[in-house]
Amino acid sequence: MRIGKQDQPFSAISTSDAARIVVRGKDLCADVIGKTDFTSYFWFLVTGREPSATQKFFADAVLTAIAEHGLVPSVVAARMTIAAAPEAFQGAVAAGLSGCGSVVLGSAEAAGQFLAQCLADAKSRAVPDAEAANAAAAALRAEKKAIPGFGHPLHDQGDPRANLLLKLAEEKGVVGPHIGMLYAVRDALPAALGRALPINVNGAIPAVMLDVGFPLAALKGVSLLARTASLIGHLQEESERPIGFILSGAAAAAISYDGPES
Repeated sequence: MRIGKQDQPFSAISTSDAARIVVRGKDLCADVIGKTDFTSYFWFLVTGREPSATQKFFADAVLTAIAEHGLVPSVVAARMTIAAAPEAFQGAVAAGLSGCGSVVLGSAEAAGQFLAQCLADAKSRAVPDAEAANAAAAALRAEKKAIPGFGHPLHDQGDPRANLLLKLAEEKGVVGPHIGMLYAVRDALPAALGRALPINVNGAIPAVMLDVGFPLAALKGVSLLARTASLIGHLQEESERPIGFILSGAAAAAISYDGPES
């Protein structure tokens, strides 16, 4: 059974023959290897265009900002997986990435979609950003849903990564409609929630990346690529200084059984 339209059997990413490998129209060996850094290559693979110096700068900044933040659930899952299956390095990486969803790491994608929808609403109704932001925040509040891109359980006085990314955006002159809407939503929160919330890194990342031209549909890939690097680092450390079973034991000790005794 076909699912969806299947009438364009083409790909513009890569092809190869006995003599060469072509990626997005470039000869991999003649034009890319040894001549292109990985961040630029990532941008090129995703968009089909080489990044500008500013785009590369912010892609680098964002990837380093989101890669590592301690023993978060994705890292714990990866380290516990390789402790139980030391031969499955790829499985441990996959275990870590599989947990990157709407609560941890994947919220940058949700925040990006939220900002894009707010901008689309402002345009369709021909209203200022502030009005669209107020309506969107109030709607989420009415549904008892979180405002994506705001608040942090640890950095309650402000996420330093977000603050720096937004400061860099202002210094580099790339503040555009998405960062503008991010600020409008921030300003709407006291009325919608009864209190202010700081912008977190998953709010700053999509605002900055979208304003420098990265595609909305690929936003989650930025976080996944960054976290993959961190997971590899954790798994290398796990091979030398294992804590996977310590984490497992600590989880078991922290949870009490409250089911039937017999």
